[in-house]
Amino acid sequence: MLRVGVMVSGGGTNLQAILDAIDVGAITNAQVCVVIANNPGAYALERARKHGIEAVCVSPRDYESRDAFNQAFLEKVDSYELDLIVLAGFLVKIPEAMIGKYARRIINIHPSLIPSFCGVGYYGLKVHEAALERGVKVTGATVHFVDEGMDTGPIILQKAVEVREGDTPEVLQRRVMEQAEWIILPKAIDLIANGKVK
Repeated sequence: MLRVGVMVSGGGTNLQAILDAIDVGAITNAQVCVVIANNPGAYALERARKHGIEAVCVSPRDYESRDAFNQAFLEKVDSYELDLIVLAGFLVKIPEAMIGKYARRIINIHPSLIPSFCGVGYYGLKVHEAALERGVKVTGATVHFVDEGMDTGPIILQKAVEVREGDTPEVLQRRVMEQAEWIILPKAIDLIANGKVK
């Protein structure tokens, strides 16, 4: 059974997609052991508690330096003996020591077709604003392994989503979540849990 930790910053819609997929058997051989947020007000923590999953907040604001936070964060993650870490809208840079320690055991969902609209500064609505500004006809989402770069790790799954006339960033964001993110993130976890992706 794959021990999964999900890292979140906000509402936790991707977390909910994972939990729903486990409940209906679309993800097998995996269980979410902990949900860790950097924001004490993240609704994702409430989603975890409702599912009987330990919900923890480790915020950089509670530490005197980024190094102190990184150390505490890594210790907290280590304490759960996780097999897979899922970044589901986690807006904190993962410490390099953690990336090294958990090589090919951290995955991220990004709301574009990498290598488009990714890297430093591209997160949340900013990704969709950039896609609309550029005039692309197709966008989507990508699940990838996390490495030392920003959105540069090996790609596991991608799914394209049509950009429609009159889309706003908010409308496009919702379509990308519904048609891509909530589908490929659970699928990637299932593939990893069942040894189909290494």
